[in-house]
Amino acid sequence: MSDFLTTMFDPSISFLKYALIAGLLSSFAFGIVGTYVVSRRISYIAGAISHSVLGGIGIGLYLQVHYNSAWFNPMTGAFASAMVSALIIGYVTRHGNQREDTVIGAIWAIGMAVGLLFIARTPGYIDPMSYLFGNILMITQTDLWLIAGLDAVIVIIAILFYNTLQAISFDEEFAYLRGINVNFFFLLLLCLTAMTIVVLVRIVGIVMVIALLTLPAGTAGILTKKLSQMMIIAILLCMVYTTIGLSFSYINDFPTGPTIILISGIFYILAVAVSSWRKKGKQF
Repeated sequence: MSDFLTTMFDPSISFLKYALIAGLLSSFAFGIVGTYVVSRRISYIAGAISHSVLGGIGIGLYLQVHYNSAWFNPMTGAFASAMVSALIIGYVTRHGNQREDTVIGAIWAIGMAVGLLFIARTPGYIDPMSYLFGNILMITQTDLWLIAGLDAVIVIIAILFYNTLQAISFDEEFAYLRGINVNFFFLLLLCLTAMTIVVLVRIVGIVMVIALLTLPAGTAGILTKKLSQMMIIAILLCMVYTTIGLSFSYINDFPTGPTIILISGIFYILAVAVSSWRKKGKQF
């Protein structure tokens, strides 16, 4: 731990400091949006959006190499594909005649396939592992500003539409009877999820993105049933997970993303076990 703290405050080494700041900043987005994802029970939709992001990343890389333009890069491609996938899934869920699970599975698979094909056709060596499993140590100062901007958008929307999003998360029929535009706010929730996933991809990667989006919120849901408290607890848990995971991975030379997810999973399992033990104790 002393080595980690020494490196953290070394002015000549910035990557570890940027990684910690990124983890702390992104906790706001993960905690707030993750609470809605868990409450609304749309984890499978979030999983499909996260995997479709690889398609946008692959196209972005391909266009960046061929056109050498600042407009084309993996993150803009990831953002575009995430938003398109969210809107398609949202439309099919609300209005489509096709089976919802089939469409979600198709977007999941097609996005991954398109991404791998474009990465394979991109000249030079492209390591897909950094996108599949993330690399928080590659965070730049520009990424920090993007995460801060995303946090600001999510916090503002969460404050302005707190009651509305709470209504559609827990009782959609009640929200409809109250005159709320359920379809619009459901799509808004999916778009917020898509934006958060794009940020998550930089930290834990596509494969494990759904874990950090749901595990802290799931643990918070065991501790409290009030939505606002779930958000606060989920944010704090994300901060704890990323800080412990970053320090532990640095000290032991482990991959940072998987370490953060493993710590999140351990805390969640412990919370479930303690909650089950308490319920059994009350029955007797």
